[in-house]
Amino acid sequence: MINPLQTRFGTIFQNEVLLHSRRVAPYAMAILFAGNALLWWVKGPAVRLGWAINSDYNIVRNLLGFSFLLGLPIFNAVIMGDPVIRDFRTGVDPLIFSKPVTRAQYLLGKYFGSFFVLVCCQAAFPLTLLVLQAFRTSQMVVQPVRVFPYFKHFFFFVVISHLVLAAFYFTVGTLTRNSKIVYGLAAGFYPLFIFYGLLLLRPLPFRWRLILDPMLLGASLQGNGFLHSAEFLNQYVVPYTGDMIANRVLMIFVAALCLAILYFRFTISEPATKAEKFSVLSLSMAGEHVYYDLDSVQETHGNRFEQADSTESERHRLIPLPEVARANEAIRANVNKLVAALTIELRLLFSERSLVVIMPLAIIISTMEVVFWRVTPDPTYAAGYAGNTARSMTIFLLGISIFYTGEAMHRDRELKVEPVLWTTPAPNYVLLLSKFGTTLMLAFSLIIVVGLVAITTQLLKGHAVEFFPYLMIYSVILIPGAVFLAAVSVMLNVLLRDKHFAYAVSIGLGGALFYLYSTGHNHWLYNPLHFRLWSYADLSAGNLTAIVVRRLYWLGIGAGCLLLAHVCYQRRYARLRRAASAVRRAM
Repeated sequence: MINPLQTRFGTIFQNEVLLHSRRVAPYAMAILFAGNALLWWVKGPAVRLGWAINSDYNIVRNLLGFSFLLGLPIFNAVIMGDPVIRDFRTGVDPLIFSKPVTRAQYLLGKYFGSFFVLVCCQAAFPLTLLVLQAFRTSQMVVQPVRVFPYFKHFFFFVVISHLVLAAFYFTVGTLTRNSKIVYGLAAGFYPLFIFYGLLLLRPLPFRWRLILDPMLLGASLQGNGFLHSAEFLNQYVVPYTGDMIANRVLMIFVAALCLAILYFRFTISEPATKAEKFSVLSLSMAGEHVYYDLDSVQETHGNRFEQADSTESERHRLIPLPEVARANEAIRANVNKLVAALTIELRLLFSERSLVVIMPLAIIISTMEVVFWRVTPDPTYAAGYAGNTARSMTIFLLGISIFYTGEAMHRDRELKVEPVLWTTPAPNYVLLLSKFGTTLMLAFSLIIVVGLVAITTQLLKGHAVEFFPYLMIYSVILIPGAVFLAAVSVMLNVLLRDKHFAYAVSIGLGGALFYLYSTGHNHWLYNPLHFRLWSYADLSAGNLTAIVVRRLYWLGIGAGCLLLAHVCYQRRYARLRRAASAVRRAM
């Protein structure tokens, strides 16, 4: 006999898997992970150093790198951030909770359904490596075909590590009902993990470092294998020591603790929010004017007094209506509409609870290096402070551009107000530039606040303050990069038409580019953030002109992305379809 409790959990689990399967993002992630496995198979250090491609050590090394790199923690947030938020946003929560479903069944069904999809996407990496054993080149060292180690190590090193991350993201997203907070925490994963390792794990003995490492990166051999011979590594079998098993048990316990906290804190109703004043959005009123002919009105009044003896009907016939014209297409009217739309987008942005979490987190992480560590002159202290904060802000500028632009572009559709918005007499570029401008203002605000904090820290440490290095580095390096990132995010969301698909493509492209940069392929033609291509000496010396030209090059590409987004905007095609339907009806 089937337990009805298991049936309800299974139904929610199955529905969650089906909902994810109808999206493009999981398939894009699986393709990206498989392509990454192919790249590591062909271009990894194993081929160059003579390691066996399918040796136990190389399998674990690849899985650990895959688990930590490639933006996998951020992909985790994309899948696990909003399963429950989606139900409340689409308004199906009353229907779900009208059924005999308990909180535990609902939450566990949502969690494990989404996590199952995430694991299936991640499994594309080891499965590709497993299949590639049959395709070897003359430069590769390949041992006899192995199958079980891929699944065993994948579960031990990848699945359990991301089980706790998934529980954390799922808990935060469900309790806050705000997916941007989840995405912001995911964007800060790498800086937080690095500081966690430096400040907390590094002073501890090796055993405790291994137990408290959530990604279990310490399981790799000393020197990451480069200190050992190929013969030793090809015969080495990675053991599961007691400390490693204790780490995995601890991670499962932490995941269970997150879900337990979620169970006791979860409520069916939306969290209480402060009531806001009612506002009316109208993008057309600023451009509407009424014109009338003063002479005709005076003439009308004169005729009315001269014909005072006329009958009532004759007087009504002699009073003409004023001529009325609507001016809605002028440049000034469209500018007013853009200002109105930008104001509304800013009000929506400032009402976001995620800013209370994301902005302080971004400011703290971006300035942590200059606050807690000694800053060396480069060549001056001001240049050192400005350069360190500029490099630290890169990941957050990327995260703001990807996630806040995506949420703004798809918010209207998710709230089912897009048809109302599209009926307003405003051109497409007003709707696009308002969202682009809002993301850009948020990025500029982060740059300004981080700069002020760095200057204050510099004063408190007793170092001489100069404003020119901050102005030079931020305006030449950061601002063009922020403009380009926001423009590309708008274009991807317009072209791909799916928020999570756009997230997957953006994170994949960013991970691929940073991989190229880390291997020395960082030419300015495909380096929009000018990563590792500048120093303050270059900005203050004769190379400034060349750097400015390169930044203008990327600003031009950003403008082209906005133009392409305007041409391909869905509202344009919706209008064309309506016009074609009207023509067919007329025929």
